[in-house]
Amino acid sequence: MCGIIGILARKIPIPSGVLEQATRSLAHRGPDDSGTVIIRETSPEPVEVGLGSRRLAILDLSPLGHQPMQDPVTGNWIVYNGEIYNFRELREELEAAGVEFQSHSDTEVILAAYRVWGESCLTRLGGMFAFALWDAPRKRLLLARDPMGIKPLYYHQSKQTFIFASEVRTLLRTGLVPRKADPTGVLSYLAFGSVYEPWTIVEGVMAVPPGHVLTVENGSVSSREYWNPLQSLSRAEAEPRSGNGIATADQLPAILRDAVLSHLVSDVPVGVFLSGGIDSSALVAVLSHNGVRANTFSLVFQEEEFNEGQYSREVA
Repeated sequence: MCGIIGILARKIPIPSGVLEQATRSLAHRGPDDSGTVIIRETSPEPVEVGLGSRRLAILDLSPLGHQPMQDPVTGNWIVYNGEIYNFRELREELEAAGVEFQSHSDTEVILAAYRVWGESCLTRLGGMFAFALWDAPRKRLLLARDPMGIKPLYYHQSKQTFIFASEVRTLLRTGLVPRKADPTGVLSYLAFGSVYEPWTIVEGVMAVPPGHVLTVENGSVSSREYWNPLQSLSRAEAEPRSGNGIATADQLPAILRDAVLSHLVSDVPVGVFLSGGIDSSALVAVLSHNGVRANTFSLVFQEEEFNEGQYSREVA
């Protein structure tokens, strides 16, 4: 995993050292690289945009994958946490359209995809992601989260600042977010043992909903849903999979195989958390049946009623 942080300040400067300190607070999410940049705009009003990143290198381990990353053609900037599993297919399509690449990272592919396809590129990204993109020509900030909400992304808005980060405590670390408990978040925690999104335990801090893109422009924030499961299901039902348009049980192995193998896109070794249950065991089986040998890692409990070590050993 990686970690991202950003501060947009209107008509005031970003406090000295705050961006760097907040970025350091995400070091546990990305030990391989770090970077910050402050973008200054003067029109239509004075704006400073600070972007910070801590990187865990998975694709393109070279310095060419450094973030924040800038598009040399448009001047756009991006900080990004996640992995786009179909980035090679998208890269080939973009290269056919005349795009030239400097790295082999999926980060650069997202930048190029936005340059060519605009916001509609989100529907083409197959993977898990949370990213912020500063659209330099339009002077607007975009925050996007993957359809399932696998990668976290939180934000806080005040009169003169908009702040986002991969973790709530990083937002608090800036000193720009009041430390006040949110009543809805507290009730959610007491009722369910966790806080249900988009709320958090901190008042004024919200999560970007899965499958949504937030736009910050001219001091206003708008949210748009670019994907939801019901629309996806409607499209799937229209495809000629079976007589009634629904995938049949005998198609499940192929669907599962394609999903698992697509997640092997990596420039570092891939492993599997193996509990011994049916879901993780199925993942290991798919890998094994397709000639992929991956290390498995299991957490074993001393209490027998919780211990699945026997099953995980058998599967391994």
